[in-house]
Amino acid sequence: MANAIRFYETGGPEVLRYEEVSVGEPGPGQVRLRHAAVGLNYADTYFRNGTYPIPMPNGLGVEAAGVVEALGEGVTNVAVGDRVTYTGFINTLGAYATQRLIPAAPLIKLPDSIAFETAAAMTMRGLTSAYLMRRIHAFKPGDSILLHAAAGGVGLIVAQWAKLLGLTVIGTVSSDAKAELARAHGCDFTIDYSREDVATRVRALTGGAGVDVVFDSVGKSTFIGSLDSLKRRGLMVCVGTASGPIDGFNPQLLAMKGSLYLTRPALADYIADPAEKEALAGELFDHVASGRIKIEINQKYELQDAAQAHRDLESRQTTGSSVFII
Repeated sequence: MANAIRFYETGGPEVLRYEEVSVGEPGPGQVRLRHAAVGLNYADTYFRNGTYPIPMPNGLGVEAAGVVEALGEGVTNVAVGDRVTYTGFINTLGAYATQRLIPAAPLIKLPDSIAFETAAAMTMRGLTSAYLMRRIHAFKPGDSILLHAAAGGVGLIVAQWAKLLGLTVIGTVSSDAKAELARAHGCDFTIDYSREDVATRVRALTGGAGVDVVFDSVGKSTFIGSLDSLKRRGLMVCVGTASGPIDGFNPQLLAMKGSLYLTRPALADYIADPAEKEALAGELFDHVASGRIKIEINQKYELQDAAQAHRDLESRQTTGSSVFII
């Protein structure tokens, strides 16, 4: 028998249950996968608390790495014994498990040079960072970015990737320890948003001009400050809403603040095409395997401790990436 985290109603971390489950044999287009490590993402809390509605009861988690144990009819992209990783959304929900059935389509073959724990910690964050750096904007050396949550899992990868592209990186953090971590991973400057006004500090650091691009994963509490940090015709990239959704936005505000651009991308739309997904994953794996980008796994949990993991995540007690070790 396998074990999995299940929940029967939305709510706080206390609704998560560690249960024994029966997995069975894969159907057409599916594989049976034995997990070695499972990724923990802030989006998981949105499924749990009902921000992202799903049928009840249900499993949790959208990212993991492991070994293919059995193939269903018609599966040709992977073979039994392959090391794989995956990330997704509804189509991969249920990753908080020791073993599971999953569609074969989202699976990405994992090079021997990438450990399971590393893969589980970086597939979603790494592919997100890949499309942010390689698809959202035509960056050129000397461009500047403001990176919110710079000490988080995506933030640490984006900062490193940005330096490979020759960008100036300004990161926001909430403590001295997180500032030190962000600077160690490529941030040229850090701003403690609990003590400083972000936009004012960005203007000071850029000679009054502002940055070319803002990557904002916080949302409601940082939205206006992010717009105020951009140079004329700069790009605002909303990549998350950790502080809550942005409500009542008037597009006229973009004109008033300098003919700004605004986008709200989703990873799913950048990995929907198998060839593009393979290209982004290949570039990511190459950077990680070579050591040019380091993946920081700063929290490790047992699967049965999922509730505590969510508490730590929501209270901003974590840095870098978090994984469940199976």
